[in-house]
Amino acid sequence: MLLKPEELLEKARKLIGSETEVVRGRYPVEHDPIRRYCHMTDDTNPLFLDTEYAESSRYGSVISPPLLIGYFTGNGPWPPADGSEPSLPAIPSPGDRLINLTTEWEFYEPVKIGDRLSYKRRVADVFIKGIRLDSKAFWVKTEMLVYNQDETLVAMSTNLLVRHRTQEQQTTLA
Repeated sequence: MLLKPEELLEKARKLIGSETEVVRGRYPVEHDPIRRYCHMTDDTNPLFLDTEYAESSRYGSVISPPLLIGYFTGNGPWPPADGSEPSLPAIPSPGDRLINLTTEWEFYEPVKIGDRLSYKRRVADVFIKGIRLDSKAFWVKTEMLVYNQDETLVAMSTNLLVRHRTQEQQTTLA
């Protein structure tokens, strides 16, 4: 027996607040990846590139460009990860089509050379909101919280996606 969207939503909402274990990034924040990133993106900010300038700034060190923080939280490309990264529980929904809508970042503290970053993910919200393709589309909001070695929250990434039913799936439940 197929559950109705409202019944699945009730189950899904119980997962709000679920979190993964903390995952530590494989490598420390280093100047060379920051330098390469800045040269690739044509970013000439001296806080990212000029050691003397950055040390004399209020930060006291070279800092990472904000959008490079995700790189330092990960495992890097080599050696390949063993696939054991913890994942959030599967969110039940009536549809099997997925659209990733947005990823937004908030930055709270500068990330400096030598920092060791880690992260955890959590389910922030689940709700039904109709779209043109499905009047009972499921919206799922997740967050990735990034911490430094002192367990200070330095950034948060929020991801919003929608899962919807095909026309055939919608008529099956009608």
